[in-house]
Amino acid sequence: MIFTETYSIMKSILPFLPERTGKPRNSGLTMVMDKGLSVREAEDFMSVGSEYTDFVKLGFGTSLITPALKEKIRIYKNAGVVPYFGGTLFEAFIIRDMFSEFVKYLDEYEIDLVEVSDGSFEIEHSRKLDFINRLARRGSVISEVGSKKKEVVYTPEEWVAMMRSELDAGSKKVIAEARESGTTGIYNEDGSVNSKIINAISENVKLENVIWEAPMKSQQAWFIKHFGTNVNLGNIPPNEIIPLESLRLGLRGDTFFQFLPDKLKGK
Repeated sequence: MIFTETYSIMKSILPFLPERTGKPRNSGLTMVMDKGLSVREAEDFMSVGSEYTDFVKLGFGTSLITPALKEKIRIYKNAGVVPYFGGTLFEAFIIRDMFSEFVKYLDEYEIDLVEVSDGSFEIEHSRKLDFINRLARRGSVISEVGSKKKEVVYTPEEWVAMMRSELDAGSKKVIAEARESGTTGIYNEDGSVNSKIINAISENVKLENVIWEAPMKSQQAWFIKHFGTNVNLGNIPPNEIIPLESLRLGLRGDTFFQFLPDKLKGK
């Protein structure tokens, strides 16, 4: 892995920073949610965030109505970041029985990474696994587990079983659903973590294979404190990429003492 120039400079200036993985990363991934940035905003975002961003999700079905989409995709790719379309777009095609048209749409925009989800409408899980398998033969797949509907509740055992079966079907990573609000799925309505679900997942699925959606600072800090600086986090707002990296490195109050040696913690 290649450590960023910025990280190397920081280590030479300030000791006791945690060992951060470099790009291309398999762990310590950050997925940012683009909910409709302009081309200029995407350029500005990449000018400060490309070193710390691995994936950019063009959220929900926004790619269909985003002006200059090909240009924005090119900006992300040229910056060394992988863009992909939100899982809701996949679901919008599937509910209309338009899988082949979905693949053509991916090909038109040269999108290799695909998100397969069933958060907006329920897809029989065996059918979802089939979609994952078919798309994995085309390129890379990440799948999302969990519903966007608060009334749909899965047991911790069901979360684990679905994640493991989707990884077996060909997903490179599985996303733990939280929506962009961070108030459903692996979280309670107030945004606090559902520890039973998260503990079950972390004990039965390799952490490097899970991307935890964590749009709130409190959620990001919780995962970093519990699973370390190189935990995979997603649904990060573009303007929060530098603050998140600060959290990962103990350069923010929430994680200030997390990576310091004991001799300094008592000061």
